[in-house]
Amino acid sequence: MTDPDPFRVIFVCTGNICRSPMAEVVLRALSAQRGLGARVISRSAGTGDWHVGERADGRTLDALSRRGLDGSTHRAKQFSAASFAENDLIVALDRTHERILRAWARSEDDEGKVTLLRAYDPHASSMDVPDPYYAGPAMFDSVLGMIETATRGLFAQLEPAVRASHRRLA
Repeated sequence: MTDPDPFRVIFVCTGNICRSPMAEVVLRALSAQRGLGARVISRSAGTGDWHVGERADGRTLDALSRRGLDGSTHRAKQFSAASFAENDLIVALDRTHERILRAWARSEDDEGKVTLLRAYDPHASSMDVPDPYYAGPAMFDSVLGMIETATRGLFAQLEPAVRASHRRLA
């Protein structure tokens, strides 16, 4: 019997150099820490093409590094129609991204994959993760904290199903 396909998550923000790369790295680290690194695929993309091929913003990399996380291999990508089929869950970083993704969805199944990251944080005062691009390092740290909290909530919901699908084959 072969292993089931890994669960594939893509995080989406505007340019794929600040918020979504943070979430991608955080989910990857959580999955690895819990022994599910091969069972959960974490990716990210932007709604726009401004930064395609670029590394994450230096302030993003610095904020991740301060938490012991490495985002150095990230290269910005743009979300495409194929991204719906290539992922099981599409996580928007704010309501603007959510609206764009729902508008791009070609089916109810595609639209049903779209969710907001902060929906997984029961204490969130807003559903939007603010864009730190025009702010300083402290804002990047604050945004990373929001992303870490919500991503832990997301992972807590994914983990039982991912473990169950893995155990069925063991």
